[in-house]
Amino acid sequence: MAVLRVRISCRGGLLGLAVAFLCCTGSVQSSGQSQDSEFTFLLPAGRSECFYQTAVKNGTMEVEYQVIAGAGMDVDFTILSPKGVRLIIESRRSDGLHVVEPMEEGDYEICFDNSFSRFSEKMVFFEIIIEGQGGDVGGDDEFPGIEEPDGSLLEYKLDDIRGSMDSLHRRLERSRQMQTVLRAFEARDRNLLEDNLWRVSFWSCASVLVMLCVALTQVYTVRKLFDDKRRVCT
Repeated sequence: MAVLRVRISCRGGLLGLAVAFLCCTGSVQSSGQSQDSEFTFLLPAGRSECFYQTAVKNGTMEVEYQVIAGAGMDVDFTILSPKGVRLIIESRRSDGLHVVEPMEEGDYEICFDNSFSRFSEKMVFFEIIIEGQGGDVGGDDEFPGIEEPDGSLLEYKLDDIRGSMDSLHRRLERSRQMQTVLRAFEARDRNLLEDNLWRVSFWSCASVLVMLCVALTQVYTVRKLFDDKRRVCT
């Protein structure tokens, strides 16, 4: 199972760490020998969070992220190698997809920065897909209880069955990942819709109040024009 470690950089020290753990909710899932991690967390205003993912040399690491809630819906994104070299740098993006081919084995640092925002917190979803050298998911280790039978025909059939099962597993895993990404898109669109609905409702109420005030002012002004208090002598 993939081990995802997190580091939080903020001014609050231990207090900030406790608040972040209370506010963020995440789920880390792994299937077979493919190291897949999914996490949804709350990124407070003026702070950054970094996650560490172990990757093997000559493998592949795919990172996809989306900002699903928060004003502006944008964050700064960075991927650093184990030696501190910046591999990916993005500024104020709402989503992104990056495939990194690690040239060295170690812990890669994935950082999300919201320090440019002073008041708005962001909810971020990201997914990490790790594959070993050659992108193999599975192999002989997935069937430890099956021994190779004698005979070239039976061995060929067994290899054919293994290949079909591995292909099916990869396709099902990719379908699950696509469904997760689509759910993240849906959550972002729903949050954006709710935010726009609140703005439309607020300004609609404000417009109605202004119209009422103008109407009352006009009625009062017209009545004052025809209000003659002078005395008439007869």
